[in-house]
Amino acid sequence: MMRRDDGQTLAAVETRFGRLLIAETAGALVRLTWAEGDGVAPGPRTPLLREAAAQLAAYETGRLGAFDLPLRVAGSAFQRAVCAAMLAIPFGQTRSYGQIAAGLGRSAQAVGRACGANPIAIIIPCHRVMGADGSLTGYSGGQGVETKVALLRHEGAGGFLL
Repeated sequence: MMRRDDGQTLAAVETRFGRLLIAETAGALVRLTWAEGDGVAPGPRTPLLREAAAQLAAYETGRLGAFDLPLRVAGSAFQRAVCAAMLAIPFGQTRSYGQIAAGLGRSAQAVGRACGANPIAIIIPCHRVMGADGSLTGYSGGQGVETKVALLRHEGAGGFLL
C-alpha cells in the first residue's frame, strides 16, 4: 500500500489478467489500471482496497459477476454517463459503441473516446463494448486487445471468441 501526495491510497493486486493498481480517495475507488514496475507493494491495507481485492479475486475465479464497490469517476458528465452505461452491461454480455451512443444521444466515436478514458477498468467493464459488427476494436488496458479477449472469454461473452 502507498499513499500519494494527492490523497490517493494505492494497492497492487496480482490477477491472471495482470498486475492491477487500484486507487482509493475519500472512501471511493477512483482508478484501476494495469501496473508493471510501479513500485507499489502488493496487499491492500484499507478496508475498501481489501474489499476491492476480494471482489477482483471472486471475479477472477468466476464467483462474482457484478462488483459492488463505491466508485468516483472523474471527468465530464458525459464521461460519467458512459461509465454508467458500461456498468449496466451484464456479465457475459456486450454492447456496441453505437448502442450506447444511441442511448446517450451522442456519436459512437465520442463513446469510444470515453470508453478509452475509463479510469476504473474491469470494474467498469469497458471490455464489454464492441464495434458495430462485433469487432473487438481496441482496448487501453493490459496487453491491449489480448486482454480484452481474455476478459470476454472469462465471462463467456461473444461466443465467437471461445
